[in-house]
Amino acid sequence: MSRAALPDDAELACRIKGLDLESKVRLLTGASLWRLPAEPRLGLAAVTVSDGPQGVRGTLDDPDETGLLAPAPSALAAAWDADLAERLGELFAVEALRKGVDVVLAPAVNLQRTPVAGRHFEYFSEDPLLTARVAAAMVRGLQGRGVGACLKHFVANDSETDRTRYRARLDERTLREVYLAPFEQVLAEAGPWSVMAAYSGVDDGTRSAPMTEHARLLREVLKQEWGFAGPVVSDWSATASTVASALGGLDLVMPGPHGPWGEALVAAVRSGEVPEQLVDDKVLRLARLARHTGRLEEAETLRPSAVPPVPGPEEFGLLREVATRGAVVLRNERDLLPLSPQTLTSVALIGPNAVAPYLQGGGSAFVPAVRTVPFTEGLRAALPEQVRLNVHRGGDSRRRAPYVSLDLLTDPDTGESGLRADFFDSDGNLIGGEVRRDGDWSAYGAVTPATRRVVLRTVVTLNEPGTHRLQVGCVGRFRVTADGDDVWSGDDDRGVELVLDSSHHHPPLKDIDVHVGDEPRRVALVVDLTVVETGGHNRFVTAQLRHAPPGPTPYEEIAEAVAAAAIADVAVVVVGTNEEVESEGWDRTGIDLPGHQNDLVRQVLAANPRTIVVVNAGAPVLLPWADEAPALLWAWLPGQEAGHALADVLLGRAEPSGRLPWTLPARAEDVPVPDARPRDGIVDYAEGVHVGHRSWDRAGLEPAFPFGHGLGWTHWSYESVALPEPSVSATLPSPAGGDGLKLIVELTNTGPRAGREVVQVYLEPPQDGPDRPVRLLAGFATVHAEAGTRVTAEVHVPARIFQIWDTATQDWHTPPGRYRLLVGRSSRDLRLAVDTTTGP
Repeated sequence: MSRAALPDDAELACRIKGLDLESKVRLLTGASLWRLPAEPRLGLAAVTVSDGPQGVRGTLDDPDETGLLAPAPSALAAAWDADLAERLGELFAVEALRKGVDVVLAPAVNLQRTPVAGRHFEYFSEDPLLTARVAAAMVRGLQGRGVGACLKHFVANDSETDRTRYRARLDERTLREVYLAPFEQVLAEAGPWSVMAAYSGVDDGTRSAPMTEHARLLREVLKQEWGFAGPVVSDWSATASTVASALGGLDLVMPGPHGPWGEALVAAVRSGEVPEQLVDDKVLRLARLARHTGRLEEAETLRPSAVPPVPGPEEFGLLREVATRGAVVLRNERDLLPLSPQTLTSVALIGPNAVAPYLQGGGSAFVPAVRTVPFTEGLRAALPEQVRLNVHRGGDSRRRAPYVSLDLLTDPDTGESGLRADFFDSDGNLIGGEVRRDGDWSAYGAVTPATRRVVLRTVVTLNEPGTHRLQVGCVGRFRVTADGDDVWSGDDDRGVELVLDSSHHHPPLKDIDVHVGDEPRRVALVVDLTVVETGGHNRFVTAQLRHAPPGPTPYEEIAEAVAAAAIADVAVVVVGTNEEVESEGWDRTGIDLPGHQNDLVRQVLAANPRTIVVVNAGAPVLLPWADEAPALLWAWLPGQEAGHALADVLLGRAEPSGRLPWTLPARAEDVPVPDARPRDGIVDYAEGVHVGHRSWDRAGLEPAFPFGHGLGWTHWSYESVALPEPSVSATLPSPAGGDGLKLIVELTNTGPRAGREVVQVYLEPPQDGPDRPVRLLAGFATVHAEAGTRVTAEVHVPARIFQIWDTATQDWHTPPGRYRLLVGRSSRDLRLAVDTTTGP
C-alpha cells in the first residue's frame, strides 16, 4: 500500500468527530507506563514508547531483556559528525523495531549549562548549534526507518535539583537565541514526530508556569509559530493540573491509565472550561503520530521489514566506532600515543575505573546491556600474548560497597544460598514469595497487585577476620533488624517522588560494621518493606544489601599500583566518575574526581614518565595534574564496547578524532555557572546568552582545555579560507538552519598518518550594539585526508547565527556592521579569518 492510501488529516478528523467525548479523552492519557491507548474505531493500534538516550531500553515486560548500550550522547557529540549521528539513529531504530517500540524518547537537546548538572552526560553539548546538528541527524536516522523521535525536554530543563518544582527564569532573547534554538533547528531540519514537555517550568517575563501548562511556549511558539503538528507529551508524572495543562498545549499525559485528565477533563469540556475542538486537535496529533509509525490499520503494510532478532557484530562495530571517534586526545607529549604493541613487554593498567568502568549514566538512560567489554578484557585481547598486563585498582572511589556475594547469603528456611522474600497482603496474610540470588532487591513494578509488604530474610556468613561493613539501602516505609535488634527504619510515604528523584535506584545507605575474630560470624538480617504506590509508575519496593570485606586502605592500594607502574613499559591510569556521581535525579555538588584518584595519578606520573591517563566520565572533572601528564585521553561513558574501543585507540588501530563539546575548567572558581540549586524556587539564567564557551570568552578566563579542542593522531596546516559571496544581506532568511553563507577552507594533513579534522568556524559579531557573545560557533565540517594530502572543507554558516531576537518587533533581526568569521581547530585555536558585512 502506498503512503497516498493512508488517511489524510481531513479523514482522520472526520473519524475523530464520530467518537464520543469520553472515548476521545481516554486517548489523551497513556494506557500504561509505556503504551498509548488503542481505538479500533479510528483504526488506531497502541503506540509503544521507550526511553532511549543511550540505547533503547524497551518496556522491560521481560525482566531479563537486554539491549544495545551505546556511548553516552556527549561522546557522540564529541565526534562532531552528523553522518555518524544519523547512522547511530538508524541503529536505534533497528533496536526499537526489534523490541516492538514505535517511539524512542530521545534525543535530549537541553544544554550543558553547568558542569554539575546530573544529566550532563545525557545531553550533547554546551553549544546550541552543535547540539542541534547532532540531534537533527539522530532524528533523521530514527525516523528514516519508521521509528518516531520524541525531542526533549522542552524547555530549559538543564539541571536536576528540584526539577519538578523550579522555574527557569530567562529573558526573552536568551530563551530564543540559546535554549529554544536547538529545538527550533531540529524541528526545521528533521521534523521529529513528538516533543516532550519538561518537569520544570519557565518564567520568560510574560508567563511563569510549569512547562506542561505553558501556553505561551507550547501553543504560541511551538505549535503556532513553528508549525509543529505532532503531540506534546508530558514527562512521566509531570502533569499536575487538568484545565491549565489542557489549555496550555499538552496533548498526552504519561504514564497512565491514571492522571489529572480522564473524568476531570470530560467534566471541564462539558462545563465549557475546555473547548471540545481542542480535545479533537489533541487526538488528531496522536493519530498523526500513529500514522507516521505505522500504527494505523492502513499503515500496517508500511512497517519496515523484519530486523535481526538479536544484535550482531555489525551493530557492535558501530558502537565501537562511536566510542573511538568520540574519544578526545587532550595531550600527547612526545607522541607517546599511539603505543606500538611490538615494542611492549609489560603494561600496568591502574585505577578504580580500570577495574570497574562506568559505562552509562544513571536514570532513565539506563539500558541492561546485551554484553559489556571491560577495559581489562579489551586490552588483554588486543595486546600480543607475550605482553604482561598487570591490573591494580589503586583504591576505591565509590562510597557504596559492591553488592554482597551470593556465597555469603543463606535462605533461613531452606539453608540454600540466597535471600528470601515473603509477600504479604494488607491483612498480613502470606500470599507468595521467591528467592533472590544477589543483594539487589529492586522489584520495581514486579510485585503482585495484592502485595502490601515484602519481607526480606537472609543470614550473612562472614569468615574473614577483621571488620566487615554491611550496607543496607532502602526507600519508603521500612524496618531493618540485625540479629533481632532494630538498626534502621524509615517512614517516607512519598510515592512517585521517590522515582522522580531517583531514590528507587539510589537509596540512602545504613552502615553496619561487624567485627569477625577467629570464628565466623553469622548475621541474621530482616528487611520489612512497605510497597510504594506511585500511580502510573507502578508499585515497587527497593532494598540493597552491600558488603565491604576487610582489606587494604586506599593508600596501601595506591602504593601497590605505583610499584607496578614503576616497572612497566607504560602505565595506563583510568580515573573518572561512577554511578554515585553522574545520574538523572540529582546534581553534583562539585567537579572534583571522587575518592583518592588525584593522589593516585600524581604518584603514578612520578613513578613512570610513560604514563597515559584516561578519563572515564561524561561530565567535566577537575584534573589538577593535567599539565604533568604526557598523554591524556577523554574516553567518556563509552557503552558496551568500552574495552575494545580503548584498545583500538591506545594501540593506534583507530584514530580518536573527538573534539570537546564543552569547556573543561582548570579551576572550580572559574566555572561560569558553578551550581544548579534553585533559590526560592527559581533557577536564574543570569548569564544570558553567554553560555558555555561564550562565558569563558566574555570573562577572558583560560580553561584547562577549550571548547572544540582535540588532537587526534596527526597534524594539520590551515592554508586558506574563501567566502564566495563576500557580503551578507540584512534580510537573511530567518528559519533556523536556512540559507546563509558557505566558507571554503583548504587544509593539509602534514602529519605521518591519515586522520580526520573538525574544521570549526566562529563568528565575531559587532560589539557596538546589543549585548552579544564575543564569539559564537557558526558552523563546522569533518574531513578526512591521507598523510601529506590537501583537502577542501565546505562549511555552512546558517543565517540565524548572524541574527538576534528583537523583543520590540518579536522577530529575528540582523544588526548591521562588520562580522568576522574565524576558522580553526577549537574556540581558542583560530588560524584563518575572513570578514563580511551587513547593510542597513
